[in-house]
Amino acid sequence: MTFPKIKPELILIDLDGTLIDSVPDLTYCVDEMMKQLDMPVRGLDAVRNWVGNGVQRLTERALVNAVEGMPEQALMDRAYPIFLELYKHNNSQRSAVYDGVLEGIAWMKDNGYRVACVTNKAEAFTTPLLKDKQLFDLMELVVSGDTCAEKKPHPMPLLHAAKQLGANPKNCLMLGDSRSDVKAARAAEFNIFCMTYGYNHGEDIRDYNPDVVMDSFMELPNYLEAK
Repeated sequence: MTFPKIKPELILIDLDGTLIDSVPDLTYCVDEMMKQLDMPVRGLDAVRNWVGNGVQRLTERALVNAVEGMPEQALMDRAYPIFLELYKHNNSQRSAVYDGVLEGIAWMKDNGYRVACVTNKAEAFTTPLLKDKQLFDLMELVVSGDTCAEKKPHPMPLLHAAKQLGANPKNCLMLGDSRSDVKAARAAEFNIFCMTYGYNHGEDIRDYNPDVVMDSFMELPNYLEAK
């Protein structure tokens, strides 16, 4: 089915797996943490499946070596401060903006669209990463994982952004890559476009029925109205 072109009042964009491939830095921190705990390293492929619900959940998944499950609290209490310290110093060195992102954002802004970022990553890590990759100043607003009382897949961060910028949620769009983005967007009554290249715990994002699936931000003119 062909998706009719839309003209949303506001476009919210996820960070990890949508704007930036941050898995290389996250993998480095996970593996260095595991070494300090005298536990096996986890590697890039595993970490790629665990990203998307904030670094606390990533740490928990690394400790149990699975998407589901929880580690012993004593182990988590040892591990999490190690990870945070590592990530503070390894936030953007290995990460890269995906091809087409800067061009896609430029097209949106040239055509009068308002653009903001909504992520589950804590502000202490979100702001430096966006600034280092020259994305921060392109965003009208940044909603991080600790901005609201809830994170995605709860709709609160999306609704908060819409309220802050005076937009009607029913005429807003979320650009994401994961089931959390789809669930949050549906609950907030946003449209939702998803990227094929992101992190969705090893699952095909098409299984979650977003409105549109794209391989690149360069495809946005196919689905959004121009001036």
